[in-house]
Amino acid sequence: MPRVVGLFLYPDFQLLDAAGPMTAFEIAGRSIPDAYQPTVLSLAGGPVRSSSGIAIDTVPVAACGPVDTFVVVGGDGCRVAMRCEASTGWLRQLAGRTRRMCSVCSGAFLLAAAGLLDGRRATTHWRHADQLRRQFPGVRVEPDRIHVRDDTVWTSAGISAGIDLALALIADDLGEAVARRVAQEMVVYYRRPGGQSQFSALAELGGDATPFSQLFDWMRANLSQRLTIEDLSARMAMSPRNFSRAFTREVGTGPAKAVERLRLEAARERVENSREPIEQIAAGTGFRDPERMRRAFVRAFGQPPQALRRLRT
Repeated sequence: MPRVVGLFLYPDFQLLDAAGPMTAFEIAGRSIPDAYQPTVLSLAGGPVRSSSGIAIDTVPVAACGPVDTFVVVGGDGCRVAMRCEASTGWLRQLAGRTRRMCSVCSGAFLLAAAGLLDGRRATTHWRHADQLRRQFPGVRVEPDRIHVRDDTVWTSAGISAGIDLALALIADDLGEAVARRVAQEMVVYYRRPGGQSQFSALAELGGDATPFSQLFDWMRANLSQRLTIEDLSARMAMSPRNFSRAFTREVGTGPAKAVERLRLEAARERVENSREPIEQIAAGTGFRDPERMRRAFVRAFGQPPQALRRLRT
């Protein structure tokens, strides 16, 4: 029997927040027949207009049967939707009857408004992370994560991160091999739990995506150095305090965390795609001590470097 995946829409939702995950589940269903049944839902049913003007036909939530996995998409309309007591009340009711509750981007605000993120770790688009933290202080916001799983509740970052979330859900259901085939079919990167940090994805846009883009380039080229806040702030001609505040505001995470994530990504790339000794990789990426790198890998990816290397061989 197929797992029903319900995607919840509201006026002015973000189209890719819905289309990306829906496509991933559709392709997974080709690999494993009847694995999923994507169903697009809304409060009243009928066509729901996205922020781009394209409308999607939906089924009213009251007419929907059992849902295995429920995904609340994000978009500009979330500010209105989160104040809709009918929507939040229905989410609370559904949470007791579904196996997994999920959100993409600002869809986390709807889950939070329904009380479903209280005491849980969660993420959203890095630009909205501070607002989520201020508005819902009971939520443990992790602003630099692509997606976060806390028991049966999964949240993800902005827009295309909904695809990463869907791949993680598929891997949880059907295994890594199926999820990897889906990623290949969609021509997207396959990332394991934790994946790439939001600030790094932002920096890779290059150009003027962030005032710190050039600093990111320099950091990547100098990972073997200490890269203290004093070093980084000096390169930006700022005081350490002002640098730390501006960096956190623009990037969504602190400088020390950013350095560690860049080191993790560089180290992971070398672990998975080379035969370099782990000790050499640790030294070259600034971890210096292989044990220190191992602990960082376990925190970020849930596995030590040697396990990730075995998965690639």
